[in-house]
Amino acid sequence: MRDKGVGAARSAGARLSPNGWRRVRLWGLLGVCVLAIVGGVAWFTPVLSVRTVDIDGVVAVPEQQVRDLLEIPSGRSMLRIDTTAIARRVASIPKVRTARVQRVFPSTVRVTVVERTPVLFFDSPQGAHLLDAESVEFAIEDAPIGVPKLITDRPASDAPVTRAAVGVLAALPPALAVQVDEVAARSISDISLNLKDGRTVLWGGMNDAARKSAVVLPLLTRPGTVFDVSSPNLVTVK
Repeated sequence: MRDKGVGAARSAGARLSPNGWRRVRLWGLLGVCVLAIVGGVAWFTPVLSVRTVDIDGVVAVPEQQVRDLLEIPSGRSMLRIDTTAIARRVASIPKVRTARVQRVFPSTVRVTVVERTPVLFFDSPQGAHLLDAESVEFAIEDAPIGVPKLITDRPASDAPVTRAAVGVLAALPPALAVQVDEVAARSISDISLNLKDGRTVLWGGMNDAARKSAVVLPLLTRPGTVFDVSSPNLVTVK
């Protein structure tokens, strides 16, 4: 079947007269010219220029701060927008975790922002240093309501003890995480959770997080003030 198809195509080509071949080449050349003209019009003229910029996902970050970083000249064609460079500039805002920039033809640029969310903070004379779930410090401002405070000797976003405290918080079951008022980290293997009702959970390090999460909530139903799950196979209540 394949040989017959190839033979048929060759036979059809052979039947074309010289004038027929010239017409084929002419139409092909005209098609290329039309595409070049359309591309040039779209690239260099306002036909596909940016008329609208939509910004989604901003809450803590002022929208105007994002707009100031877009740097899209008036009348710039959609095809000449460097979406990667724009996204990189927006992502340079400390409170922005990720930024995505898309062309929505015919004339809209959409910027989608995912902000950093504080999960822990530590105090300093300048204010509360906010840390996200990746232990990135992204702001110094008033402590957010409901975010636990880190208590440790030398807090810093890149300090192993701080990173361990953030990791412990990430591993907690949600029902326990909302009860945490303070995270006391004496070392990477000695981390305690001070709850809002005055009770304390001795968590230990980041190891055995799944097992600790499984035993801690049933343990908290018992009377007591100190709940030790640092060794999840041998938990204690005092």
